[in-house]
Amino acid sequence: MTGPLAGIKVIEIAGLGAAPYGCMMLADMGADVVRIDRLSGSGGTPETSPLLRNRRSVALDLKKPEDRDLALAMVEKADVLIEAFRPGVAERLGIGPEACFARNARLVYGRMTGWGQSGPLAQSAGHDLNYIGLTGLLHQIGPTGGKPVVPLNVIGDFGGGGLLLAFGVVCALLEARQSGRGQVVDAAMLDGALSFMAMFFGYRALGQFADRTGSHLLGGGAHYYDTYEAKDGHHLAVAPIEPQFYGAFLQKMGLTDDRWRRAGHPAHTAETVSQDWPALKAELTAIFKSRNRAEWIELFAGSDACVTPVLTLSEAAEHPHNRARRAFIEVGGLLQNAPAPRFSRTAPAHPRPPAKTGSDTQAVLADWGIDSSATAKL
Repeated sequence: MTGPLAGIKVIEIAGLGAAPYGCMMLADMGADVVRIDRLSGSGGTPETSPLLRNRRSVALDLKKPEDRDLALAMVEKADVLIEAFRPGVAERLGIGPEACFARNARLVYGRMTGWGQSGPLAQSAGHDLNYIGLTGLLHQIGPTGGKPVVPLNVIGDFGGGGLLLAFGVVCALLEARQSGRGQVVDAAMLDGALSFMAMFFGYRALGQFADRTGSHLLGGGAHYYDTYEAKDGHHLAVAPIEPQFYGAFLQKMGLTDDRWRRAGHPAHTAETVSQDWPALKAELTAIFKSRNRAEWIELFAGSDACVTPVLTLSEAAEHPHNRARRAFIEVGGLLQNAPAPRFSRTAPAHPRPPAKTGSDTQAVLADWGIDSSATAKL
């Protein structure tokens, strides 16, 4: 493996969603991530999923003492272990933090949950929508005066969960190099989703955030930060927030009336500006429907008006900018996201397709130096 995390050994206890995404991020960066899968399958996630790329698979039944002992033998060789059970499950299986630290004091033990390891809801079931709902974030997403809308589960699961987990693990690894001691990383999707609201707490303190759907300039309330349908049914993303970009937008649109310029000034509070937003948004809706999307893109090409097409995944993969960046790649014939971020000196290798469940069991145990007498029990 190549990449900035090459040489780091990670044990991933098979799970769903957020934890595999965090482990994908680590594996993309060159870490040797070994997934301990259930003997019956890969934790319910298809083996074609990009979430499972770039790792090898060891099949163990952690409810069996001999398989649990093999997992703990791997812990002795690992830098990181990641699990996504409800609080207490790993302990009952005999692979909780205390058991693992007894084998490896430098281990970083990553725990991925929705609600976190503590609190009244720690043992409750939940999903992305529940976590972002409890943070106050979901309350802001939706049309002006309408009900909150359901976003894809990228906010809680992947951004607030998996990415937070990967960040926490790397932070703990850096600290362990100085202290020689590992620790538990309690990564909760609720905490990660809440951290995304940091900027809006500032707006709230200035009276520029009304705490309801479609009221804030970034929540779809402003006429200059929304999506609009073109004549051909395709959509455009319009986002000229700053004065200079808003001015470029008005110039390209031929909107010279003073009410347009007043409504775009960022010094106004949300409560003040929002009185004009609905009418201006209705006018823009009608204007954008007068031309096809391609005509609008041609009009705004080369400007700083911040108007771009809303693309399908297929269209996005063919867009010149994405092609130049190689943002989309194929792995095993499957179109997917390229590893990110980019590195100037330690670029990660092209990802490998997901491994079949248990296909690397003997090879991994041998590579990691596990006693052959223990592996013979498999």
